Amino acid sequence: MNKVFIICLFLSILSGCAAKDWRTASRESAGIAPNPVTTKEAVLHVYGAPAWGWRGWFAIHTWIAAKPANAEAYTVYEVIGWRQRRGLSVVRIEKDLPDRYWFGERPRLLKEFRGEVADKLIKDVDTAARAYPWPDTYTAFPGPNSNTFIAWIAKKVPDMGLELPFSAIGNGYSN
Repeated sequence: MNKVFIICLFLSILSGCAAKDWRTASRESAGIAPNPVTTKEAVLHVYGAPAWGWRGWFAIHTWIAAKPANAEAYTVYEVIGWRQRRGLSVVRIEKDLPDRYWFGERPRLLKEFRGEVADKLIKDVDTAARAYPWPDTYTAFPGPNSNTFIAWIAKKVPDMGLELPFSAIGNGYSN
């Protein structure tokens, strides 16, 4: 093989798939979540998508999207590490698209609840999320990170029956 090709391939791997640019990567809806305007029942979704760059080869980022009955928007619960560099809490609880691409990576639905069960769980999820013990700390490995946050919520809301996949690195940090 050509030495220049090998060096370029190696540098590409080290840079985390240099062909991608997080600033222009899709953040559009994946079309998984029901439309909140036309869906009156409560909806609670847990999503996972490959992490950004080379980390996505083996790890996912997880988040929760919640829409109480008759609400016209979803609230998204997640931890984002780079918020820490801006002096913000890493915990992000905001109205947003529930199923948006994670910087170009299509999310997949890990767990779904609807109706009265979802309404009850949404209240418990919100309480647990606001009590997260590491709102100003983020460490990709071993945690606390985005998966630690979702695992924390799942631990505090056992009725969710949520078990994160092995690729949700950091989910065992709070145990």
